[in-house]
Amino acid sequence: MKPQIALQLWSIQDACKDDFYEALKKVKQSGYDGVEFAGYHGKSAAEVKGYLEELGLKVAASHLSFEALERDFEGTLAFEKEIGNSRLVIPYASFQTLEDWHTFIGKMEEVATKAAAEGFEFYYHNHANELSEIPGVDILAEMVQRTKHIDLEVDLYWLADAGVDAFSWLETLKDRIGLFHMKDMQDSPRESTEIGSGVLPMKEYVQIAKQIDIPWLIVEQEEFQNYPPLEATAIDCQRLRAMVDEVHSA
Repeated sequence: MKPQIALQLWSIQDACKDDFYEALKKVKQSGYDGVEFAGYHGKSAAEVKGYLEELGLKVAASHLSFEALERDFEGTLAFEKEIGNSRLVIPYASFQTLEDWHTFIGKMEEVATKAAAEGFEFYYHNHANELSEIPGVDILAEMVQRTKHIDLEVDLYWLADAGVDAFSWLETLKDRIGLFHMKDMQDSPRESTEIGSGVLPMKEYVQIAKQIDIPWLIVEQEEFQNYPPLEATAIDCQRLRAMVDEVHSA
């Protein structure tokens, strides 16, 4: 199965704040199959569901704060169910000691276990800090070893930023990787750029996604050198779609 392509809406956050419906409409027009949410801009679940149904967009996942999940687990899951989402993603965490990380991982596993009973998949999305802030420790590997219900949404840009050999790292943890964040890297200054305009082996990442059967490739771009966000993310989709088609026709 070819993976579907979604946009992490953080990439076009200003457009979403200005007019959420119009922003989603542009995402659909750019060729995306779905979206990954990063907030709902004051809209109700019914409104969000209505937008998605009208535009023909699916929900790949939602980034949610762990605090919100802990504070109102039932309410948060009810919202996610109504909009048609089944993947909960914790977008970021940072701790200065391994003990603090282990405590947090334990709390996440408790919530992830409850979420699994409600039919949800639970993910953690990495940055570079999980691979660098505790010297000699790969927190993401710790997460996998210490839990049963936490999978990884791997941000490939941040793996590269942390200096990790992505190919061997992905091979080691492939059984617990369920989503990819596709983000290319400009070398100087080091920041994200349009897919295919940077230095990362994006097509090879698509090949790995095929091998481990990743259902969604989620585009995220956070810096914009040459195009405004809506234009840049349209280019991202077009180039990634071409790579997916090429890899899956081979």
